[in-house]
Amino acid sequence: MAKARIAVIGAGLMGHGIAQVFAVAGHEVTIYDSVAATRDSAKDRILANLKDLGEDQSAVERVRPTADLAAAVRDADYVVEAVLEDLPLKQQLFLEIERHVRPDTILASNTSVIPITSIMRGLRDRSRALGTHWWNPPYLVPLVEVIGTQWSSAKAIDWTVALHEAAGKMPVRVKKDVPGFVGNRLQHALWREAIALVEHGICDAETVDTVVKASFGRRLAVLGPLENADLVGTDLTLSIHRTVLPAIEHRPGPSPYLEALVAQGKLGFKSGEGFRKWSLEEQTALRAKVVNHLKNARMNES
Repeated sequence: MAKARIAVIGAGLMGHGIAQVFAVAGHEVTIYDSVAATRDSAKDRILANLKDLGEDQSAVERVRPTADLAAAVRDADYVVEAVLEDLPLKQQLFLEIERHVRPDTILASNTSVIPITSIMRGLRDRSRALGTHWWNPPYLVPLVEVIGTQWSSAKAIDWTVALHEAAGKMPVRVKKDVPGFVGNRLQHALWREAIALVEHGICDAETVDTVVKASFGRRLAVLGPLENADLVGTDLTLSIHRTVLPAIEHRPGPSPYLEALVAQGKLGFKSGEGFRKWSLEEQTALRAKVVNHLKNARMNES
């Protein structure tokens, strides 16, 4: 694919990682953030990642931070927003971006769960707007969900898929714009039941995590849920569902147990306690374990 000019809006956890992926792929990347400290440290964080991964450190020279939003997007072929999960903020940001981009520039939001339709509905030209949901860390997790709306053109979607494929990502097309798209709907369906098991005293939080990691979690990287259903047989799957689905948590709102944790200030790693207590050493060890696992998986795939 021809090299493109990329603008990344937001230089935080996701934004700098997205910029890194495109820079490694050879694209020129402008990265904007309204917070000076976040913007000014973006290249240092990218360089540290490149060193850690053993990738070409010169790629960081293709990243140009700027404090000027208009300048960041003016010549871009593709703009991806990666700011806070705040709908009014995203809406206002895209209205501003649209004022400064070319008529053919594609606009994408990296939201995790907010419908793209809600974010882009105020644009003059909604045919070039879509969603690209990356997963954290962006430079280690291959998947990118490409979400079209009823307004998105096939040309914009096809170009975006090709851009991400050429950058070494694994883009999938999400055919309908729904909250959470595909990945987070699946993930949070599991989380809802996990929380309910603890809430109702069936087991503790550590047991939930152990069961997932030491059983079906071992297979998930190579055996998806619908592959598994076909493997065991749709007839057996149906029989199991008739027994277990009526007993699975299905309320539409958040768990009162989760709401109580938040109200009590038990915010997980942020406060040292959530579903479980976490020392600083335990937090560091778990973060390192996740990153090392993802790095090993990436090496095995290459």
